Amino acid sequence: MSDSPRPDASALHSPVLEWYAANARVLPWRESGAGAWAVMVSEFMLQQTPVTRVLPVYLGWLERWPAPADLAAEPVGEAVRAWGRLGYPRRALRLHAAAKVITESHGGEVPSDHAELLALPGVGTYTAAAIASFAFGQRHAVVDTNVRRVFARAIGGTAQPGPSPTTADLRRAEDALPAETATAARWAVATMELGALVCTARAPRCGDCPIKDRCAWALAGRPAYDGPPRRGQTYDGTDRQARGRLLAVLRDATRPVDKARLDECWPDPVRRERALDGLVADGLVEPLARSRYRLPQ
Repeated sequence: MSDSPRPDASALHSPVLEWYAANARVLPWRESGAGAWAVMVSEFMLQQTPVTRVLPVYLGWLERWPAPADLAAEPVGEAVRAWGRLGYPRRALRLHAAAKVITESHGGEVPSDHAELLALPGVGTYTAAAIASFAFGQRHAVVDTNVRRVFARAIGGTAQPGPSPTTADLRRAEDALPAETATAARWAVATMELGALVCTARAPRCGDCPIKDRCAWALAGRPAYDGPPRRGQTYDGTDRQARGRLLAVLRDATRPVDKARLDECWPDPVRRERALDGLVADGLVEPLARSRYRLPQ
């Protein structure tokens, strides 16, 4: 561990905020009139999914369902269909369920109260903080993978955060929050953007970083990561890929699909059956009589 001094987080505020003002991407959910539902949809879609893949699906989703009540009125299978190839389609189920709760219990408006956000289906600690901060300008520590990495380097002096979020990550982010509420909300999105565009995992652009002269990791000579092993995710040949193939057939169908047609989309019968059983158990696929299947209604 380096003996280099750790920077005071408050010294990072101005350079990061100034950098964000000059470099922030123009994204539809950041527009002033986007609204809380638009922010909420973006946060569900952006989980483990890059912006470039999310944008076309997001735009189509908001055009079709501009308010929670619009989505809640549709069968849940339509949410799964519209989710397309974003991956992790259970997010579509949870977003549909959240839209129903918002419609039935919150007058059709995304609640601004942090505790009420946390009570919505599919909304965890990160998502509740993100919606409260980005949609309502509240003061919350918003800690995603990008933010964890920025703070691990700038404040912790390590090349990467640990493999999984920890209470220490949250505490570090909370300690770094500006005291003024509006500044804290902007700081939350600015640190996230810095991690996405500059302080990236594999090829950080330290020369372009607004805090390179105050970053504990850079000042220590950018030491290599020596923490717990970080396992990469595989996709080819996995149950996830098989599930995706099966769902793609059902999304493209306008009527129930025969089992024989599903059998054609994946050659390994053991993995295919396991994937299909998992989709049914997760509520993403509905089995019908005579060995037919469809998206849930």
